[in-house]
Amino acid sequence: MPPETTPMMQQYLRMKELHPDCILFFRLGDFYEMFNEDAKLVSKELELTLTSRDRGKPEAQRTPMCGVPYHSADAYIARLIAKGYKVAICEQMEDPALAKGLVDRDIIRIITPGTVMTSSMLEEGRNNFICAVYRDSAGTGLCFCDISTGECSVTSFTGPEADEHLYNELGRFTPREAMLSDGAYSDGALVDFLVKRLDCRCENGGEARFRLDAARTAAEKQFSAGLDALPAGDDAALQAVGGLLSYLYETQKTDLSHLSTLTYFTTGQFMELDLTARRNLELTETLRSKEKKGSLLWVLDKTRTAMGHRLIRAWMERPLLSPAAIGRRLGAVGELVGDAIGREELTLTLREITDLERLIGRIVYGTAGGRDLVALANGLGRLPALRERLAGCSSALLASLREELDDLTELRELIGRAIVDEPPFSVREGGFIRAGYHPEVDRLRDIMANGKGLVASIEAREKEKTGIKSLKVGYNKVFGYYIEVSKSYYDQVPDTYIRKQTLTNCERFITQELKELEHEILSAQDRITALEFELFCDLREQAAAQVGRIQRSAAAVAQVDVLSSFAAVAAEQGYCRPEVDLSDAIEITEGRHPVVEKMLKHALFVPNDTHMDNRDDTVAIITGPNMAGKSTYMRQVALIVLMAQMGSFVPARSARIGIVDRVFTRIGASDDLSAGQSTFMVEMTEVAELLKNATAKSLLILDEIGRGTSTYDGMSIARAVLEFCADKKRLGAKTLFATHYHELTALEGQIPGVKNYNIAAKKKKDDILFLRKIVRGGADQSYGIEVAKLAGVPEPVLRRARKILEELEAGVPAAPAPAAAQPEEQVSLLDMGSAQVSARLRDVDVNVLTPIEAMNLLYELKQML
Repeated sequence: MPPETTPMMQQYLRMKELHPDCILFFRLGDFYEMFNEDAKLVSKELELTLTSRDRGKPEAQRTPMCGVPYHSADAYIARLIAKGYKVAICEQMEDPALAKGLVDRDIIRIITPGTVMTSSMLEEGRNNFICAVYRDSAGTGLCFCDISTGECSVTSFTGPEADEHLYNELGRFTPREAMLSDGAYSDGALVDFLVKRLDCRCENGGEARFRLDAARTAAEKQFSAGLDALPAGDDAALQAVGGLLSYLYETQKTDLSHLSTLTYFTTGQFMELDLTARRNLELTETLRSKEKKGSLLWVLDKTRTAMGHRLIRAWMERPLLSPAAIGRRLGAVGELVGDAIGREELTLTLREITDLERLIGRIVYGTAGGRDLVALANGLGRLPALRERLAGCSSALLASLREELDDLTELRELIGRAIVDEPPFSVREGGFIRAGYHPEVDRLRDIMANGKGLVASIEAREKEKTGIKSLKVGYNKVFGYYIEVSKSYYDQVPDTYIRKQTLTNCERFITQELKELEHEILSAQDRITALEFELFCDLREQAAAQVGRIQRSAAAVAQVDVLSSFAAVAAEQGYCRPEVDLSDAIEITEGRHPVVEKMLKHALFVPNDTHMDNRDDTVAIITGPNMAGKSTYMRQVALIVLMAQMGSFVPARSARIGIVDRVFTRIGASDDLSAGQSTFMVEMTEVAELLKNATAKSLLILDEIGRGTSTYDGMSIARAVLEFCADKKRLGAKTLFATHYHELTALEGQIPGVKNYNIAAKKKKDDILFLRKIVRGGADQSYGIEVAKLAGVPEPVLRRARKILEELEAGVPAAPAPAAAQPEEQVSLLDMGSAQVSARLRDVDVNVLTPIEAMNLLYELKQML
């Protein structure tokens, strides 16, 4: 450290040395300042002005600095966290006005992408998870935590499939931050998956953080039930928990008692979905635009609370495998579907319930303000009405959820008595304790409000007592309050007056009473501010003590909200209650794609039936032209299965779903250039994973296997995959297999369980009409040229394609096209005009055209052609 460095900069550099991987927000008065490299980085990332200290020095020796106001720092921190940085908050630990010498400062918290608590940094509808991964030769432990809600869960994996399960769970929780042991961090593929596929911040936590003895001690102390949730001897899971707690204690430096329950889950509790399946089926976001609109979540999410928003996403990410648990949910949804009025009243009540989970999280954490306590009380205040709405429900699940709703009447009433309806943003400046709650607050406020009146009453009393008519009480900043008496009345001044100042025509005195009043008036503001904050802290502690009861109520509200959402969508869209059992059947009558049917504005969705099992209808080979609806049909079957196992009604006239343990998809492909993999390599990698991990209880969605290589190679691979899927001794899983290799249709009758289906299409001359209906049998032709015509391929190319097709079908090698274009093969005016006509038609809204405008448009289009 340079000898000329100031004490304050020495303090800063010591703090920075302790946290070199963080951007240090160093409190200086009303600002958080950054210096040196941190200042350069922040000024660039946030587009802030970069200044410098020590202006008298040469430019090369000046200290770069950059600052943000402390009261608006959250917005700047949020932007840095979103970019993946960590921020250490260095706060003043004493009042600068009272400090002797350098103000004492310390790091009070480290904010990271996985540990944000401020509502402005969090997305209301989804959890914000941080995870820890511990790996050694014996197994892999994985722990997730959302400190904003208090949710904490752990699992572990062993054996050859451990990596597959690990990646699937990481894809399900999509953590923002990961703390890895040395064994996990040394796995480059795992780090790449987290960083590149999940956009997750990774950090090597080392081995010391994951020590078994320390992990056991921390877990037993942190969780109310201790280690009861963990199976005996599952050291990997325990070490993952310990590693995560160690990191949270180090960065948060505050009470984490809202992390009171540890949930242990296994791979057999929920349907397992890999990242490819989640994305291909567009469960929570669309494949192309990454938006919620167009996803299954967009269709099903009619929840009214923030807790419901998060839970419906969680249910979608982990469909159930127990018919009994699914039946409980379906029973609740069925009752709500049948009671439209009750459901609407339930919705109106739910929409007024605040985010109890994150509110109590901030309260326990110590960052809650007066507005948070009021919001908590308001949310709890709606729970009696919610209980009343559920009073008549006969569903076992709804009845049990009603019993979980605890409105904490005493706490709610206490907050209502203590805090005003609309408290100020900061609890450090007073003005939020309600009148009548605390006598000392009321007295101090009275002094502040009536100080002038008290002075006037003293003046009147002293005049009467002394008989000095010219006596008056005054005030200045030098002497404070004083009694002024003209010299002509000097002989009447009482002995209790103490002379303070002599002027030309008068004398000024003070009394003990006046000094006490002066102290009361001048210190009232500071005292009331300190007292209100003290009372607030006491209230916050009383609320924090009820964390368990509030979390249970919040969980019940979330479930009621999701079930109500399922019911609302089912009633609106005409869904049916599926029968879910342990059979191997998938029987869907008039099934529909939940997203596509909702996106269709001016057309009806064509429903289709599905009949599959593990005996005679194991593999369905689906042929037909592109754009006809093969992918839509296959996705719809998968989504109906997922919805049924979530506990939702499904878009069909009737459905019977035998429990599916996993859904695998191989739909489309895009070059993974960043990983140096071609389309075909990506496709084969996904197929390999699928065949390795699928079971007879799985559902496989395979679209155009083998199309990324030559025809014969592709067909050979497609047939081998199909045979493997159909073979009961090797896999025998229910499979929807779409292909353009019409030769594969010959397998019906040769391989047990294989059936042919095709998308019906009607050809009229050179045009084609897709009927969107799945029918038995293979397609008689591919209609490729007709599809090309629909796509706008120029007519000369289409004519040439038809001629080549005729020659190939006749077994004659296709002759090359003439070197020079013949007049009849030149691009016609019709082809040139068609593009203009198409563009003009796309811009027209036919719903608002008047008859005369329609005639003019027709004339205009005719002229174009």
